[in-house]
Amino acid sequence: MQKFQKWSDKKINQLVLILLVGGLLFRSIIALSLYPTFDEAYYYLYSLHLDWSYFDHPVFVALTTGFGPWLTGDVSQFTIRLGSLILYTGSLIFLYLTSKRLFSAQTACLTLAIATISPIFQISFGILSLPDSPLMFFWTASLYCAVNEFFRQPDNQKYRLFKNESGTANLYVPSYRLSVLCILVGLACISKYHGFILGLGLIGFCVTSPPHRCVVRSPWAWLGLGLFIITIFPILFWNMQHDWVSFRFQSERAVPRVGYNLLNVAAVYLVGVAYLFPTIGLPLWWVSVRPVVLRIINSQTYLDGPKLLILWLSLPLILGFTLIGGYRQILPAWPMPGFWTATLLLGQQASIWAKHQQRWVRRWLLGSGIMIASILLIALLQVTTGILQKPSQYALMGGFLPPKDDPSTELIDIQQLRRGFASSPILSTALNKSSFIFTNRYYLGGPIAMSLKPLVNIPITCFDIGNDLRGFAFWSKADQWVGENALYITTAPFKNRQDLMASYRTYFSSLTEIETIPMRRGGVVINTIYVYQAKTLLKPYPRSYGI
Repeated sequence: MQKFQKWSDKKINQLVLILLVGGLLFRSIIALSLYPTFDEAYYYLYSLHLDWSYFDHPVFVALTTGFGPWLTGDVSQFTIRLGSLILYTGSLIFLYLTSKRLFSAQTACLTLAIATISPIFQISFGILSLPDSPLMFFWTASLYCAVNEFFRQPDNQKYRLFKNESGTANLYVPSYRLSVLCILVGLACISKYHGFILGLGLIGFCVTSPPHRCVVRSPWAWLGLGLFIITIFPILFWNMQHDWVSFRFQSERAVPRVGYNLLNVAAVYLVGVAYLFPTIGLPLWWVSVRPVVLRIINSQTYLDGPKLLILWLSLPLILGFTLIGGYRQILPAWPMPGFWTATLLLGQQASIWAKHQQRWVRRWLLGSGIMIASILLIALLQVTTGILQKPSQYALMGGFLPPKDDPSTELIDIQQLRRGFASSPILSTALNKSSFIFTNRYYLGGPIAMSLKPLVNIPITCFDIGNDLRGFAFWSKADQWVGENALYITTAPFKNRQDLMASYRTYFSSLTEIETIPMRRGGVVINTIYVYQAKTLLKPYPRSYGI
């Protein structure tokens, strides 16, 4: 029996290593090949303007995005994603250790497999350089720390009373880990504002779990509260200096502006399942909602400590953002930390299934993994080479998707754009004679900055007639370039916007198109970068916030 246990443990360790290393290699291939998304490139600008915090996100995304370029000296789609690749591997390790601590090594391995293959987890947490990557690292580290704090002894999980030497009931005694947990939650908060929901979930667990209500009386908890405030000081300090603009911006997103639509709720549900992949998304919903439904139906239904903790850290996000979808647009990544936590429940359920249908569970995970990997690789080849594009020199069977109907054509190949700037004498001269560059949308500034970084060091800002300047409103002063020359750079979708051109001509003495840079895929022009010479800024461009 002991021999079999050693063999089983060795096999599980091998599977864990394969999942971690294989997943990292697969994500690295995509990170190396996929053009930077607009959000990622925008966060690269964060790393050029280091500050305590930023208008739309806390500071950690600047550090993770800048990590690769600072380390290597190279600015590319791979280097800005290097931090995410590393952090996600750490998140998977913490998730595995948490599941192993709560359940078993086999359950932990199944949980790791589910988290490794889900496409939205891979992309949002493990490939793209987004605030979600550091958030999930500290979220999962907090979860692991909470499990080690609240369930240090097996009896704590089942709430079985036992007596200490004095004869009084003793279930749980707070320890120094509470203070460590508070620091980790604070680090999650300065990664993304979802971290505050993590903190509220932990408080909800302590309030509703009788053995853990003593947390509020613990000196370790009060010390942790002080450490938490110190940890989130960057957010507080920056917002105190800027009229609490970040908190106002984020809170306004939760305020209903239109009527409630149940069809939109259904759409959010279906989109979430699709991004998780149906063979994973549907079971995740089932294991998340089922315990609550059973509890409502039968008040005597038993919820053990670990399950209660997992539900407090998953359901508020899963149900909350799904319901908010009834009155505002929800980005797919917003509820995903909840589903990520719920993988612990699905891993446990899969372990139960495996006792009776091991082959079925293996086919479920392996089949899902192969299908997801195939879809992601096909999507990657389409974005980079146009294998489904018509026309394209790399099209399979002639292709079928015209570039005008493909939203991926808006992504900018920064290497191609860099070559376009470097090979044009007109642009080289114009760059040297310009004091700054401006775009008409905040998300266009990032790809331009990444492509120009090795060539010139010139400030970039945004003049948006819709007044959505995001961080640009704080990276320069409104009157900073009055009297200076600039370049206006935009893309084909905005070329014929007469309202833009009319607005800009009232702020510059002249505005003249000087060059175009065609962006090709599969030998076909799919987008065009337009460059204008804007001479003499006559007056400050208006801002509704910023400096």
